[in-house]
Amino acid sequence: MTKLLDDPRIDPRIKKVFGDFSQPAASDLSSREELLAAMNTPDAQAALAIEAALYRSTGTEAAAPSEGLVVETKTFVSAPDGNSVKIQYIRPQGEAVLPCVYYTHGGGMAYLSAFDDNYRAWGRILAAQGVAVAMVDFRNCMLASSAPEVAPYPAGLNDCVSGLRWTHANARELGVDPSRIIIAGDSGGGNLALATAMKLKRDGDVGLIRGVYALCPYIGGRWPHPDHPSSIHNEGIFISVGNNRIPLAYGIEALERGDPLAWPSFAADEDLRGLPQTVISVNECDPLLDEGVSFYRKLLAAGVPARCRQVMGTIHATEVFPACAPDISANTANDIAYLARTGA
Repeated sequence: MTKLLDDPRIDPRIKKVFGDFSQPAASDLSSREELLAAMNTPDAQAALAIEAALYRSTGTEAAAPSEGLVVETKTFVSAPDGNSVKIQYIRPQGEAVLPCVYYTHGGGMAYLSAFDDNYRAWGRILAAQGVAVAMVDFRNCMLASSAPEVAPYPAGLNDCVSGLRWTHANARELGVDPSRIIIAGDSGGGNLALATAMKLKRDGDVGLIRGVYALCPYIGGRWPHPDHPSSIHNEGIFISVGNNRIPLAYGIEALERGDPLAWPSFAADEDLRGLPQTVISVNECDPLLDEGVSFYRKLLAAGVPARCRQVMGTIHATEVFPACAPDISANTANDIAYLARTGA
C-alpha cells in the first residue's frame, strides 16, 4: 500500500485516481550532467511515461468542457535570448474585454508543458470562470516543453517575464483588460509566478500585474527543511522532494547563493515590499505545505496584502488534475478568477 492510500486525511476520490502512484525516493547526484544522463535511461523514461499517462487521464473533455471557449496558440520572442515561446491562450467566445490569468505550469521548473492534457483542461476550467487565460510554455531545465531548448535558471524565468510583458503589450489584440492581469501558477509554476512578480518589481514594472496566485509553491530548494515539518511528515505522498535533483537541474549555484528569484523562500522584505495582492494556496497532504505557509507569513511581515488558503484532504497540486476532484478544481479556479476580477 502506498503512503497516499494509507493516509486517512486524503479525499477518497484522490485515492481512487492516484492511490497506486508515487514518485520513488531518489538519491542525490553530483552534477547536472549526471542528472541529465540519468533521465535518459530506459527505467527513467518508463517511469515518466507512466506519470504522463496518469496525468493525461485527468484532463478529459468531460472534466473540462471546451464548449463556449476559444483555444489558440500564440508565439512570442523571449528576451534576452531571442528564443521563441508558445502561449496556450483560452478565453470565452465573444468580444468582451476580460481580466487575464497569466499561468505558469508546474513540474518543478524542470518538465511538463502547458500543452499537456491536464493543463489544457485546467486552463479551460479557469477560462470558464469568465477570464482569459494565457498559459506560457517556458523553457524547462530538464525535459523539453514545446520550447525545444532545455536550459537552467534563469532561462525559464526570463521566458515567463517576457511572456507577461508580451501579454500586457498585446492586451487589446487579446481582448484583455491590461489593468486586470494576474500571474498564477502551481508547484514549480508557483515558484515562477512569485519570481516573475519579484523580477517585475526589481525592474520597476510591478504595475503590469494586479495580483499573484501561487498554488503549492515549490520554493524552498532544500528538503527536508528543519522549520517545515510537512517536508518530513508528508514526504512521499504523491511526490518525493527529498533529493537535490531538480535544484541541480535548475542551477545549484543559485540555491547556494540564496537567490530569491530562483528560490523565493530566500526573499527578504525588500524583495517583497510593494508586491500586489498575493494569494498562497496550499494542499493539506503536501510536503510543500509549510514552505507555502511560511512564505505567506513573510509576505505579511513585508507589508504585502496577502491571504492564504489550505485545501483540506488534498495532495500536491490536486486542482490541476481536473477529473480527480472536479469541485475542488472549480472552487480554486473561481478563487483565481476572483483575484483577476477584483485584485483582492
